[in-house]
Amino acid sequence: MTSATYLDRIIAEHRAEASRDERPLDALRRTASAMPPPRPFRAALGAQGLSVVAEIKRRSPSKGPLFADLDPATLARLYSDGGAACLSVLTDGPNFGGSAEDLAAARSATALPTIRKDFTVSERDVLDARIMGADAVLLIAAALSGDEIIRLMGLARELLLDVLVETHDEAELESALAAGADLVGVNQRDLVTFEVDHERAARMGKLMPAEVTSVAESGVRGPDDAAMLADVGYDAVLVGESLVTSGDPAAAVASLRTGTQQGQSDERRSACS
Repeated sequence: MTSATYLDRIIAEHRAEASRDERPLDALRRTASAMPPPRPFRAALGAQGLSVVAEIKRRSPSKGPLFADLDPATLARLYSDGGAACLSVLTDGPNFGGSAEDLAAARSATALPTIRKDFTVSERDVLDARIMGADAVLLIAAALSGDEIIRLMGLARELLLDVLVETHDEAELESALAAGADLVGVNQRDLVTFEVDHERAARMGKLMPAEVTSVAESGVRGPDDAAMLADVGYDAVLVGESLVTSGDPAAAVASLRTGTQQGQSDERRSACS
């Protein structure tokens, strides 16, 4: 029998909450549709080498507090100064200490497109993301059926939101691609052991169709990891823990980009020698 994971527990909580949510969908849809146009999240990634999606993350279920009293606006500006292409903001409160207010504050502080990082299980979750000002939403393949991915992705696209579909293995990648995902994440962290498996990212990165924008998630510790992921074809990395605990978030973002660019320059020099 497969061991239950932290994701199983969190998804069960969110599904229970969604089952109690009786807000009229039509009213939410009208409010969401009236919001200002979102910023282009997917289009901001991979334009010039490996892009960085910098995450605002107060705590994690496995490690506890990371930067509990962070100021989202200040951190967003530091990420932007370091060259981040996009922001990711945790809005789950019980498990990550996040909120819709964190997302609104971070997004208003810069011009960067922002993804709502949460556990999307219902149409109301997608509508709420648009209403709180997100430019993209996360769908986790391990938590959703293929039909749910298609349905929630369709609603998000109606609302002009980009959709990042997170995968953990080849079967989930196949499901994401079958659903029509054009922005796919590979989470390097094992859901049971919490260990980071860089081989998983390398293996799956080579399976991404050229037209899909690919994002490596979790376990990106510094420039060497970023360079390896760029080498196997990723367009972007989504990084949280190592940035919020760095002490100098702007420099930490810049080092991810500079290390990758240096690696690419070394490759060019080698090819010409």
